[in-house]
Amino acid sequence: MEEALPKPRDEHEHEHEHEHEREREGRKSGRKMEWAGREGHLGGIPRKIAFMAVGGLAKLIASSLNSTSVHNPETLIRLLRSRPPGVPLITVANHMSVLDDPLLWGFRGFPSMDSKLARWVLAAEDICFTNTVSSYFFRIGKCIPITRGGGIYQEQMNEALEKLSTGAWLHIFPEGIVSQEDAPLRRLKWGTASLIIRATVTPIVLPIVHHGFEQVMPQSAPYGRRPLLPLCNKKISIIVGEPIEFDLPKMRQMAISLSRNMSLPSLGWPSTPDGLDEATQRCLYSAISEKIRTVMESLRTFGNDGNVY
Repeated sequence: MEEALPKPRDEHEHEHEHEHEREREGRKSGRKMEWAGREGHLGGIPRKIAFMAVGGLAKLIASSLNSTSVHNPETLIRLLRSRPPGVPLITVANHMSVLDDPLLWGFRGFPSMDSKLARWVLAAEDICFTNTVSSYFFRIGKCIPITRGGGIYQEQMNEALEKLSTGAWLHIFPEGIVSQEDAPLRRLKWGTASLIIRATVTPIVLPIVHHGFEQVMPQSAPYGRRPLLPLCNKKISIIVGEPIEFDLPKMRQMAISLSRNMSLPSLGWPSTPDGLDEATQRCLYSAISEKIRTVMESLRTFGNDGNVY
């Protein structure tokens, strides 16, 4: 995932060099244990068992041991069950705890144990794919390993694009890191924007903002460390927005115009299928990311104003 438009080169020359290095390393890396994530792996039985177990646990924690309220869940469920054939769905959410996924899907009425309807999700390789056992578990759980700092053209992003090309649902935490502060969303990484532009069919993009999972699984408990088990009797709120509308032709033209005045060190990005060069992509991805962040921030403000509980 990429950084926002850089400041003048004299202040960030070393940062650009490191970005270039990460881009090269990311493109070289392969697809870890991809075979385990295929639908037909062992007849799909391991995947079904994983989602029955994890989905059931998510419902227990989110709906029974804690109190969860959801605003506009019908929009999410409708898009899962009956969006136009072949049209992919991307959901984006803020990242409040290491258990946001799967707990985010544990609210009442959500088909959290249905492996066919379940999301694909981008998951940090250095956290979820550290050994053979965890790699297998997360792979059958429809997780795609992403190398943080590996860039938007790493091989794993191509795997995400392939899922979108089949009309799949892909969930992303575009901040790229857990933040438990009740503060405005930080600048979003560019990976989501790049997937929107590079997908063969433009995805529906649905924003989700939540609050309370940082209390269920705080990064640091009273004794200075994360609790071994999720905490109970907490209030969780989930706000599902409406699909974000992008005027992509206009945003493309604006990016082309802005990029003519840019002079930045190259990261070696290829042109997109419709001919956008690297400088134009940077402008376009920055604009799309800011649009998503603005919509998500409005949902966060809506939730903080007490419109859910």
